[in-house]
Formats: sequence, C-alpha cells, structure tokens
Amino acid sequence: MAIAAIIVKLMPVSPNTDLKEIEERAKTLMEEQGAQNISFEEHPIAFGLSSIMMKMAWPEEKDTDIIENSLSKIENVSSASIEDYRRAFG
Repeated sequence: MAIAAIIVKLMPVSPNTDLKEIEERAKTLMEEQGAQNISFEEHPIAFGLSSIMMKMAWPEEKDTDIIENSLSKIENVSSASIEDYRRAFG
C-alpha cells in the first residue's frame, strides 16, 4: 500500500476565527478517513489573517476529493485546497 504526503491549505473566513478549533476538527475528520501523522503550521497572509497548512500521510489508493470536500465543510473554513501531493512510500 502506497502512502502519499499531502499538504492542504485551509483558509479561515476571517482573522478572528479560532484556528485551533479548525485544526482539531480537521484532524478528527482526516483520521476518520485514514490519514496519519497529521501536523499543522499557521502562515500569516495579510491584515491579521492566517492560513493553516495541514500536512499528512494519505493512503494513495483513496481519492483526494475526500480531503477537499470534507475540510471545506468545516465551520469557519472558506476554502480547502491541496497545495502539494507527493508519493512518500510504496
């Protein structure tokens, strides 16, 4: 079974959004779908707005549409997009 290393960019709806709450919900959703080794980094954008860069190991045989569709439905997330996809193992 091959594993992909994926980075997903999560954009909150406003600078006042609780990023830790989004991270907790995103981690739970992705673990339910089979993701492992999930980590987060906050990147400043402008005017107090920061994005969340979520890194994870994803089973390569699973469709990546699951990631974007699930994460974009999180409350206070305006968008979720895959920024990087690389085969890690397999």
